[in-house]
Amino acid sequence: MVTTPLRTTKSEEIFTAAKKLMPGGVSSPVRAFKSVGGQPIVFDRVLGSHIWDIDSNEYIDYVGTWGPAICGHAHPEVISALKAALDNGTSFGAPCVLENVLAEMVIEAVPSIEMVRFVNSGTEACMSVLRLMRAFTGRDKIIKFEGCYHGHADMFLVKAGSGVATLGLPDSPGVPKSVTGNTLTAPYNDLEAVKKLFAENPGEIAGIILEPIVGNSGFIVPDAGFLEGLRLLTQENDALLVFDEVMTGFRIAYGGAQERFEVTPDLTTLGKIIGGGLPVGAYGGRRDIMAMVAPAGPMYQAGTLSGNPLAMTAGIKTLELLQKPGTYEYLDNITKRLSDGLLQIAQETGHEVCGGQVSGMFGLFFTSGPVHNYEDAKKSDLTKFSRFHRGMLEHGIYLAPSQFEAGFTSIAHTDADIDKTLAAAKEVMSNL
Repeated sequence: MVTTPLRTTKSEEIFTAAKKLMPGGVSSPVRAFKSVGGQPIVFDRVLGSHIWDIDSNEYIDYVGTWGPAICGHAHPEVISALKAALDNGTSFGAPCVLENVLAEMVIEAVPSIEMVRFVNSGTEACMSVLRLMRAFTGRDKIIKFEGCYHGHADMFLVKAGSGVATLGLPDSPGVPKSVTGNTLTAPYNDLEAVKKLFAENPGEIAGIILEPIVGNSGFIVPDAGFLEGLRLLTQENDALLVFDEVMTGFRIAYGGAQERFEVTPDLTTLGKIIGGGLPVGAYGGRRDIMAMVAPAGPMYQAGTLSGNPLAMTAGIKTLELLQKPGTYEYLDNITKRLSDGLLQIAQETGHEVCGGQVSGMFGLFFTSGPVHNYEDAKKSDLTKFSRFHRGMLEHGIYLAPSQFEAGFTSIAHTDADIDKTLAAAKEVMSNL
């Protein structure tokens, strides 16, 4: 396989300058490539399944801005809708009909959602839903799972995954113990640990929040019966079950992981895809719970840019595209071909790996596995992953710069993209 040497001169110049302007040179930690080493690339433009950096290197992209580019980058119909919306203004700070349209689409699609509130990020959605859990139940304690990431709000930075895991940081400095004292943690896929927490804290737990498929410790699927067991435990203890579907919503299935696994939570957080690439988030659920949210009820939450016309426009068009027949079948097939191919190549070249995919979400761990939780994920060979990541980058394949992040495909990815990716993987793994 003939490859063109990676040009990085301009990326190096820009990133060097950025480090004098922004902490670590980035606006979000994982982008700095600290866990994989080497020079992070500076993007210039994106289209479909491909990206180009400032040095004119071209890559096949499996990050997709961390999930929202499910239709491919800069989809022409999304861009056209946004251009039309721009003529009417970028922000109203007031109601607009587009909120109604997207709200109706979300409510119709997601089994748990009877009412929805739009916000501006996944972090904001999770922070707000936690307040709502406590307001509705009158209880303060919550259960989250080790390695699950629900944004960077103080109360969630306890055994968090994603960037915290990537950088090897402990629970973040600046977070008071008084804030996290009501956050209880358990290993993902461990029902007995959850039962024990309920037994030790009778009548004190507002609910459970989790990623139904973990994407922030790498790609980890729920064991058979795990989600069903959580649903039963919360019902038995008069607590709420919250699915953080910021990653899985509209990606695992049109109705999210809750449709795929046929387990309906009380509340759901969403993000990424429902903004079509623009900043957005949402939380929603049962009507009686959502009635607690101001101004309908006493639990306060607000946002000037929430429901802004550009994010609503991009979200509406993206969901319209996803409703086309065969969309999810195509996404599943092409992602399975990629995942199966990577696992086969690793085996043929003598590497211990495990992984898999569900719809347009996949992962590969450099450990024999199986990986059921964050502790299992931490057994991965991070040095080998770093070398694999750099090798793939040099072959024109852009993967998440962390062993502890899931990968994403889009309906813009082609068989030719997969062929090139697998050919690159074979060469890189043969030389690890």
